[in-house]
Amino acid sequence: MPKLNGIGKSSGTWKSVHRTIFILAACALLVSVATLSRSYPIRSLLVTDSFCSHVNPENPTRNESEATANLEAVVQKIQQEINELKNLTSKESPPPSSEILLRRHSAFLADILNQIESKSKKAVQFHPLVKQSQQSDEPGDFFLTEEIRKYVKVKPNRLKKQNFMGANGTFTSIGHSCFAMKKELEEYMDYDVGEICNDDWKLAQKLMVHGCDPLPRRRCFARAPRLYNQPFPINESMWKLPDDRNVRWGGYKCRNFTCLANNTTRKGFFKCADCFNLSSHEMPRWIKPPELDPETNSTADFLIPEVLEIKPGEIRIGLDFSVGTGTFAARMREFNVTIVSATINFGAPFNEMIALRGLVPLYLTINQRLPFFDNTLDLIHTTRFLDGWIDFILLDFVLFDWDRVLRPGGLLWIDSFFCLKEDLDDYLEAFKALRYRKHKWVIVPKRDKDDDREVFFSAVLEKPARPFR
Repeated sequence: MPKLNGIGKSSGTWKSVHRTIFILAACALLVSVATLSRSYPIRSLLVTDSFCSHVNPENPTRNESEATANLEAVVQKIQQEINELKNLTSKESPPPSSEILLRRHSAFLADILNQIESKSKKAVQFHPLVKQSQQSDEPGDFFLTEEIRKYVKVKPNRLKKQNFMGANGTFTSIGHSCFAMKKELEEYMDYDVGEICNDDWKLAQKLMVHGCDPLPRRRCFARAPRLYNQPFPINESMWKLPDDRNVRWGGYKCRNFTCLANNTTRKGFFKCADCFNLSSHEMPRWIKPPELDPETNSTADFLIPEVLEIKPGEIRIGLDFSVGTGTFAARMREFNVTIVSATINFGAPFNEMIALRGLVPLYLTINQRLPFFDNTLDLIHTTRFLDGWIDFILLDFVLFDWDRVLRPGGLLWIDSFFCLKEDLDDYLEAFKALRYRKHKWVIVPKRDKDDDREVFFSAVLEKPARPFR
């Protein structure tokens, strides 16, 4: 009987040991789930398609088995330990001492935790929502060319305090599409510091047009024409073709201004094939009354004097966002109005031509916010640029940016905007959304082609004072 009592006590002891083991196993299992859940959400433990495709899109079955095996390995380890403890408590084996049990339990838990840690590290490495340790937050680390890396890196102030602009450093920026054009941008920034830059203006313009705008600055000297000659005096330069030696002609079909002025060649930008013909084509524009449309007895071409008469003496400065050689700015200068001409070099040296005439060019794409402060300009004029090719959402952004820089009472002159008849109402809604006062509003057929599906729209609109209420 005493022996049986001893066995009963031993059995009670082992029942409590088993209970303790089950509790520890459950805790280990919960720890494993909690640890893995820091890397995977619960749905990720079930292995969603999105996770599998992110980790290894070529083999989603393998990713599923690896993810589900994390918990299975832990459960198997716990079951194995329980079975071994049962063997230790069999009748043939003497009961182990408490010290042996504690050492065994410690080793068991350490093994479980090590296994959980290794699995969780692997999960963190591939989880789509976890930032990869090898990736850097620094934009410059995306590029290999050292000049780009130096340019985009934040430059802290040397005095380690805010500068007069209220910033602790200088944050030089590039356009977001530069990251998608890594090869082209690295080619553009591949030069020797302090030497002459490559003749790569077309590459630079390609980057700008495709959204890599603004471009990074460079630490090389821009190429200039080899035989640059002094520009003509201002009283001659306005209506005279510039000296051919003052332009770098690489990348153009025409290699001189005479070629560009000859409208039979049709070389250069097709919307402005006659822009370099200053005497016959450009000189009469906005001054000489145009021919009226025979059907509507109206014209889309307004004259500068009649537009300025809307606001006598109030139009002083403005922007011409068009494709051209600066003739609008030249004519406005005769009325003591200063105009900045924004354009890029579409197949011809438009910016050089504007500057050589003694006017101010602004090398700017449609992608960029205007570099003017709010409510500062008296006039914005546009022609031959924003036409039926433009996306409606983009047009909204452009018009609201123009509204930003126009002062209250300023004029928006839409000059010969053309589009298909079926698109006209949608485009007109974009202009109407500004809620400007209509001084002029004309729609006439576009008759330069046999196709009668296109129309011209011209308007002069006045920005109201805001807020409306």
